[in-house]
Amino acid sequence: MRDRFYMQMALALAARGRGRTLPNPMVGAVVVREGRVVGRGWHECYGGPHAEVNALDAAGAAAQGATLYVTLEPCNHTGQTPPCTRRILAAGIRRLVVATRDPNPGVAGGGHAFLQARGIEVVTGVCAAEAARLNEAFNHFIRTRRPFTILKCAATLDGRIATRTGSSRWVTGEASRRHVHELRHEAAAIMVGINTVRSDDPRLTTRLEGGGGVDPTRVILDTALSINPGAKVLQQGAERPTIVVTGPGVSAERREAVTAAGGQLLAAPLDKGRIDLRWLMAQLGAMGLASLLIEGGSQVAGAALRAGVVDKLCLFYAPKLLGGDDGIPICSGEGPALMRDSLPVRIQAVHRFGDDLMVEAYPQGPRTAADAD
Repeated sequence: MRDRFYMQMALALAARGRGRTLPNPMVGAVVVREGRVVGRGWHECYGGPHAEVNALDAAGAAAQGATLYVTLEPCNHTGQTPPCTRRILAAGIRRLVVATRDPNPGVAGGGHAFLQARGIEVVTGVCAAEAARLNEAFNHFIRTRRPFTILKCAATLDGRIATRTGSSRWVTGEASRRHVHELRHEAAAIMVGINTVRSDDPRLTTRLEGGGGVDPTRVILDTALSINPGAKVLQQGAERPTIVVTGPGVSAERREAVTAAGGQLLAAPLDKGRIDLRWLMAQLGAMGLASLLIEGGSQVAGAALRAGVVDKLCLFYAPKLLGGDDGIPICSGEGPALMRDSLPVRIQAVHRFGDDLMVEAYPQGPRTAADAD
């Protein structure tokens, strides 16, 4: 129980780095000596000191003979920063308690083995499930080299994201929309289709209460490169770029107009006349984009689900009904002919934002004939 208490404290510290550490993980650390917390720290931003270093710096000489609680196995290799294992050893830590091992199979266990061989007691697996969920995007990216992809949509209770005229402001309330900006803050990239750009002219930036949010890289699916060079999404002048993904055969004139407006072009192969999303996920991963938030619209949502690139769902439902069959559905395109071929989903939690509900869930992959028996 004591170990869980301090590890939960470390996990809360780790979460303070949300949105600022990718493609590194969120990590928290707590130094405890004789039942008293003498140092706290977390990984505050990519390229900055790791959580263990910040906590040990805060503890100073009090770290001698203490226990270090850390949410992820300390690194034993040199990357953006020196190995944390050497810093732990030099600080005189007597006992190390870790939530999860490093997900990278090439280095997993190396930090633990290094410290154990030098007389430090190592305990692993404390609050492991909570730690893995906190870093689900990082863990997925390290194992697959593809972004952890969240599909977000806002719909009425009868499953419509807009009316027949395209009116969608606003489906959900302010509390839900604030949370969407938190999702944007956490994501390395955000993706929409060209129809969303045409109808809403969004900025696709992060606007948190009190400011300070991190803007994601913007990805626009535009097979024919029909985007208006004056679109707001091209005019941000932000640190992260706007990538416009096109199909083959786009005219040089159109390409020059979009690049002059600030867009970066990425030519993609097509799958049944649409951008090949599996190929695109591999390209985004190669760019170091560890997570992706898909925000719309219905054609993109349907295509992403059919391509099997969605790792998580955040489905917001407002207490409204359109009451017709002519609004725009959550997904469009061809679905399965039989209910047994539907995509099974595991619901993780249901959250309330004002009057709205958000279903947090994970697709489980397509069912097989054996599953249906």
